[in-house]
Amino acid sequence: MFHGGTNFGYWNGADEKGHFLPITTSYDYDAPISEAGDVTFKLFALRNVISQFQEIPLGPLPPPSPKMMLGPLTLHLDGYLLDFLHLLCPQGPIHSILPMTFEAVKQDRGFMLYRTYLTHTVFEPTQFWVPNNGIHDRAYVMVDGVFQGVLERNTKHRLFLTGKMGAKLDILLENMGRLSFGSNYSDFKGLLQAPILGQTILTQWLMFPLKVDKLVKWSFPLQLLKNSHPQTPSGPIFYSTTFPILDSVRDTFLFLPGWTKGQVWINGFNLGRYWTKRGPQQTLYVPKPLLFPRGVLNKITLLELENVPPQPQIQFLDSPILNSTLHRTYIYSLSADTRSDSEPMELSGH
Repeated sequence: MFHGGTNFGYWNGADEKGHFLPITTSYDYDAPISEAGDVTFKLFALRNVISQFQEIPLGPLPPPSPKMMLGPLTLHLDGYLLDFLHLLCPQGPIHSILPMTFEAVKQDRGFMLYRTYLTHTVFEPTQFWVPNNGIHDRAYVMVDGVFQGVLERNTKHRLFLTGKMGAKLDILLENMGRLSFGSNYSDFKGLLQAPILGQTILTQWLMFPLKVDKLVKWSFPLQLLKNSHPQTPSGPIFYSTTFPILDSVRDTFLFLPGWTKGQVWINGFNLGRYWTKRGPQQTLYVPKPLLFPRGVLNKITLLELENVPPQPQIQFLDSPILNSTLHRTYIYSLSADTRSDSEPMELSGH
């Protein structure tokens, strides 16, 4: 790999190495040319070896592009994903007795919300699961809008739920990237089989294919009614802020300490996925052309899927952090007294 680049948006693939491994947003790959297009020591080492066998082009190599730091910046709550459902799926839901895959409803990437209603009261915590590893790829489960937890392909197979008869069960499904080589079988996304609660197979589903990028690009900012939100927000939720750049605009790297997992947009451009808690990638590359120059406000929007840090802040750095195992000192919240441990690495860069 001479230059890897970046898997912007939803364009990362996935590996199958005994179990499903989504590839990181960064495709830097420790290549001779970095993700930001800068030459590295590895390029000079290759040149030195090649020069022993044949002539190499004369002349200087281009210098690294200038980088900038900015922040920290505090983000503000826009609202829970469920608050925007009428805008995320303006055409309304698709009804089916059994859940349908992304492919069946022509949702090729991103997110889809599955909704049904409990047909009886569940008083005691009761096992909720999907047979045959039928979560492709990650499910964020809510009962009457309250976040219950996560199910994940190959790794997390069950939750325990309670709820009254008629309670609304929402499952936000994330397509985390398609298998891009190897066994090459059809990698269908979504709920591949009907979930089971206790002994009950759940049926009568509403499916909402979500147009998240369209909402972020064209519909924010929105003035929502001020609903009462918990002091510690959890579950799929939007945060954003605006910021000026007072000096020259340069390439930079977005750092999201304390955030868990989600998607991020800069000025409506889908920068990619972050998974700060799991790692190893801790920063996202932000090319200079995505940023507005002085005099124009820039906008950053996050869709955090799990847990928001006590201080909802982000920062722009002048160098990347791509391997948390080599940069332990960087795994911290911007609050000095708040620290979070990383989960074992379950992402792949091949």
